[in-house]
Amino acid sequence: MSDHRVLGDNPFEPAPPAEPAAPAPPAAEQPPEPSKKVRSKPRAQPAAKARRPVPDIETEPLGAEAAPHPAADHPPPPEYGRTLDHEVRQEAARRGLVDEFRLVERWVRERIQPEPPAGERRRLPLEFLWRRWRDIAMRDRSDFVDEFGRDPMYAARVEPLIRFIYEKYFRVELEGCEHIPHVGRGLIVANHSGTVPYDGAMIMYAVRKEHGSHREVRPLVEDFVFHFPYLGTFINRIGGVRACQENAERLLLQDQLVAVFPEGIKGIGKLYRERYQLQRFGRGGFIKLALRTDSPIIPAAVVGAEEIHPMLTKVSWLAKSVGIPYIPITPTFPWLGPRGLVPRPTKWYLRFGEPLPFNTEYGARGAEDRILVNRLSEQVRSRIQEMVDERLSRRRSVLFG
Repeated sequence: MSDHRVLGDNPFEPAPPAEPAAPAPPAAEQPPEPSKKVRSKPRAQPAAKARRPVPDIETEPLGAEAAPHPAADHPPPPEYGRTLDHEVRQEAARRGLVDEFRLVERWVRERIQPEPPAGERRRLPLEFLWRRWRDIAMRDRSDFVDEFGRDPMYAARVEPLIRFIYEKYFRVELEGCEHIPHVGRGLIVANHSGTVPYDGAMIMYAVRKEHGSHREVRPLVEDFVFHFPYLGTFINRIGGVRACQENAERLLLQDQLVAVFPEGIKGIGKLYRERYQLQRFGRGGFIKLALRTDSPIIPAAVVGAEEIHPMLTKVSWLAKSVGIPYIPITPTFPWLGPRGLVPRPTKWYLRFGEPLPFNTEYGARGAEDRILVNRLSEQVRSRIQEMVDERLSRRRSVLFG
């Protein structure tokens, strides 16, 4: 029997001693490391279940979950919304699209209207005729026109026509002009009537002609007047101002006289059977204006304007399409066409009352009291109504006074 034995044949036989290992080479000396603060490692958390990235609806079509994302180098959108990098990419894409549209627009414009060669100046055809026409059109214009469009030279040219209407046609009689202050601001509050607002022009001319200081009055005109061709420009050039709180306040702060008609469209739109019955004075905007700007209120009564266009009825549904509040139906309009707009030559009376110094009594803080404003507005309306009734009691004829 051979003496060769295989290790492991006898499980009870002890293993032979292991051979000694070769000694390891000496390690190189390392410099001492600086002392570091040992931090305890955080306890390992259980791995969260990986969430499936939500596709971006704006940049990826539906059903694209299986397809690889085109921007593989960018990380998927985070769990709590888009990142700043995503917004920047979206903005850059939009900006690039806008630039492309601008280039296309410029290319089309150059094709339709090519630019003239360098050094060649564009000139109007028959330039000498255009220059001559401009000189003729500007021959009667002033060098200075105020911020509201009043042209002194244009107003002077129109003054003979207004004088004829004031003195010969309506034969206006004026009372109480001494109540208009010679200097400083003032708010003239008058009743409104006549279908066509001639009363503002008559008050403006009366103060300029009869007052000792020949002061200018700036009447506030309703918006619908400016919808008519040339009429709004004409009123601006002779001194009228579009009605709004801001315009009136700027004029009063410049120490000018301002004429307001609180009845507004309700005043000039009264039917003939309602003549000389003053309508409600709005929400008291003129009272707030007088208190804020420290302006005295001067009541004014106009008698005679109600009969120049006796309105029998009015049509509102058709007028809205052309931007006016109503179309008047009078004994002459629209039956006689444009001739029906000629006013009747009635006798007019214009009276200014004593100033009402609400501004000195209540001050600027009174404009914030709505009850006080309504009460003062009703007082002014009652005062003007008394002046109108008193003048009507002395009138004998509509045409001859």
